[in-house]
Amino acid sequence: MASDYDVIIIGAGAAGLMCAATAGYRGRRVLVLDHANKPGKKILMSGGGRCNFTNLNSTPANFLSENPHFCISALKRYTPQHFLELVERHGIEHEEKAAGQLFCRDSAKDILNLLLTECEWAGAEIRMKTQVRDIAEISGGYRLRTGSGTLSCESLVVACGGLSIPTMGATGFGYDIARQFELEVLPTRAGLVPFTLHPELKQQLAPLSGISCPVDVSCNNEHFREPMLVTHRGLSGPAMLQISSFWEPGDTLAVNLLPACQIREDLLSLRKAKPQSTVGQYLAQHLPKRFAQAFNDLHDWTGPLQGYKNTDIEHVASTLGQWSIKPAGTEGYRTAEVTLGGVDTRQLSSKTMAVLDRPNLYFIGEVVDVTGHLGGHNFQWAWASGVAAGNSA
Repeated sequence: MASDYDVIIIGAGAAGLMCAATAGYRGRRVLVLDHANKPGKKILMSGGGRCNFTNLNSTPANFLSENPHFCISALKRYTPQHFLELVERHGIEHEEKAAGQLFCRDSAKDILNLLLTECEWAGAEIRMKTQVRDIAEISGGYRLRTGSGTLSCESLVVACGGLSIPTMGATGFGYDIARQFELEVLPTRAGLVPFTLHPELKQQLAPLSGISCPVDVSCNNEHFREPMLVTHRGLSGPAMLQISSFWEPGDTLAVNLLPACQIREDLLSLRKAKPQSTVGQYLAQHLPKRFAQAFNDLHDWTGPLQGYKNTDIEHVASTLGQWSIKPAGTEGYRTAEVTLGGVDTRQLSSKTMAVLDRPNLYFIGEVVDVTGHLGGHNFQWAWASGVAAGNSA
């Protein structure tokens, strides 16, 4: 027997739950479906289990898309301040870590509970462990064949995320739905993801696993000044995750290991003031000791600075200021925080997230080609796109 709903949302993640509550408060009969056993799994693991739920400084400039103006409308209408007010209304303790990045003080469960409570108050129903097997357009809406029977709705919202972290249940189902309705899906790849290294460099850096230092990394005219972390597989940390969204296979990264220093000038002054001092000693003042030692050994910078010609110092300075690394690749969707690419937004309304020639079919969140920088921006897109669709569906 077919059940009738005004709105069915596929995907019980951040965007889907936000959309459900918003539509429910408008008096719409809402059902959220998800194949997973529990809602909001990615919310729970985000921000090291503390959920970096927004960024106070989030602007459209913090997002990547083939159609960069698309995200402006939704982000302008639902701002970080709006979500922060909701968080405070629910009495959730939070703290600002890096500039603008807001985290739960206790646990990411607080944000998931907020969303589930809002859905409950708004009368939205959530049904887990439900596989959607087939979707068909019918007069006045859509019919869904699921593992637990057939359902019909007036508006259908696709909020089933991207391909990142398949162990959390991520699949390409949202892209399949888009293609079924003849929408263009832009090529996808892993974003906000650690790099892997070629065997030689990986072996040289292996003893430094776990060491973090602030760097400025650049690639393809983008740069980020954030900490870099050496791992037993390669390079991670905020700097590397950020730049990974702009890196293409075969590209080289330029890493300034001492972004706060005037390296050449420092070394020339040091040679003059303390000619017996070494490059290693200089590095040890500015980098973690083990990293300084290993990097010095790697380049065989021995002997006192008084033995270094100006050209030698230029070479040391450029090596430190533009350490050139050609990653072997990335860790891929297995550990990626987001998926780049997705449903081409040129086919959607930036005001409602609806397909332009199918006004009751919506795509929101990570499934569309809008990807934020690290630091709470992707959650802000989930909230903003969810509200945009929820106010229309």
